[in-house]
Amino acid sequence: MNLTSLRDRVTLPEPRALLRNPVVLSLLVLAALFLVGNIVAPGFASYGSLLNTLRVAAFLGVIAAGQTIVILGGGEGIDLSLGKNATFSAVIIAQVSQGDNDRLLLAMLVAFAYCGLIGLANGIGVAYLRIPPLVMTLGMVAVVTGIIRVYSGGQPEGRAPALLSQIVNSTTVGGVRGSVWIWLIVTVFTVWLLRRTTFGRRVYSLGANREASFLTGISVQRNLVLLYVTASLFAALGGMMIVGFTGAASINIADQYQLISIAAVVIGGTTLAGGVGGYLGTAIGAVVLQTLTNLLVVLNIPAAGRQVVNGIILVVLLSLYGRQRRLRQ
Repeated sequence: MNLTSLRDRVTLPEPRALLRNPVVLSLLVLAALFLVGNIVAPGFASYGSLLNTLRVAAFLGVIAAGQTIVILGGGEGIDLSLGKNATFSAVIIAQVSQGDNDRLLLAMLVAFAYCGLIGLANGIGVAYLRIPPLVMTLGMVAVVTGIIRVYSGGQPEGRAPALLSQIVNSTTVGGVRGSVWIWLIVTVFTVWLLRRTTFGRRVYSLGANREASFLTGISVQRNLVLLYVTASLFAALGGMMIVGFTGAASINIADQYQLISIAAVVIGGTTLAGGVGGYLGTAIGAVVLQTLTNLLVVLNIPAAGRQVVNGIILVVLLSLYGRQRRLRQ
């Protein structure tokens, strides 16, 4: 076989097609942020800085895994309660374990159970009561906030078990922290779940066309409930990682991930109209957002200013929603 026939058989992607790939675009944005950061503050793009970025981005990445699944399911699905779910999980870990390693497993089971129930309530409200996802999950934020205040008395007690902190914060091969390894496992699992399982195929089918999904025998309502339960379980894991990182919980420890998890999903190329995208892009989007935050810190932008920037990014991304809906109609 000569080179000419080999070129005829192998079709390489065109540069324009690559530039339209959301994952490639996210990687280019990430590279640009590191380049700018390194110019402003030499060492910004160092190996150690990259590891630290990944360490912190892991919390957003795990929570955004659940957000990805809900958004992929379509039907204007957005779960605004994930940040508060993660907070609830962190509070439960601290108060149930009281810093005792022997009670860590019990605390984790309780956290998964309660957060799973919150996801179940969201799913039932959206699937069976036909409450719009935005309304249902926003209302659940208020409900969970009240539950946390009653459960903790307004001031969570206890601390994270030393074992959990060690798992999350320990330095391993190459200086990689435990939280990054957990995120890697979550990434592999989520990509497998979406691309290689019946559940994943149903998620994409629901996002593409729910009527067609119903006609093919998919139980739309039951699978919608599963979407929200799964998302809540990812949020619970994220909350456990956060409290392991900080060592103690507060009543708003993970609230910041409520909206930024949506931004990570959209930056990664998953459309808010549903049915198109995947978690790999979301993972890159989480790193992009954390790198942007680091850059703003280097530029001495105060916390309020960073919130404004993140808000602008979210508004711009959500402004694309109308166009996505038109393209899907």
